[in-house]
Amino acid sequence: MNDRLSDIRLLLLDVDGVMTDGGIVYDVNGIETKVFNVKDGHGIKMLQRHGIEVGIITGRTSPVVDFRAKELGIELVYQGSLKKIDSYLDIKQRTGLEDSQIAYVGDDVIDVPVMRRVIFAASPADGVIEARNVAHYVTSLCGGRGAVREVCDLILKGKGLWDTVAARYEL
Repeated sequence: MNDRLSDIRLLLLDVDGVMTDGGIVYDVNGIETKVFNVKDGHGIKMLQRHGIEVGIITGRTSPVVDFRAKELGIELVYQGSLKKIDSYLDIKQRTGLEDSQIAYVGDDVIDVPVMRRVIFAASPADGVIEARNVAHYVTSLCGGRGAVREVCDLILKGKGLWDTVAARYEL
């Protein structure tokens, strides 16, 4: 699998069901709330510190996603993307990256066209069967429960960066 991971320069993520558990909570005023996993966020920051960009492609639109993306320093954010392959092709044009340099994590049929294009596709353990079937890797953890972190760690290890990452936290 390391041959799929060694040249990755960009990790693209779906939100609902990948960065979150897929649940949507509304307060009495209809304001949407999402729960994000802090370990996933730390994994994203570790990738960024080692020159791997992270982006978001999501079918829904939510101000919460913009807030989380800004908090994590994610600049490539595509919301309301009902045909994710179009957003993916735009990202490739903007970044100049090739399929062989991009990883993607998706959990549903809307993600499958992008998952088929990238060098490394992952699905959370609770992704729909269609996503899991095209994934190169199915995480042991569910969406919103550490699946993103699992993929981040896998990429860092596959690129031979894990010892450098871990050294940052040593005395």
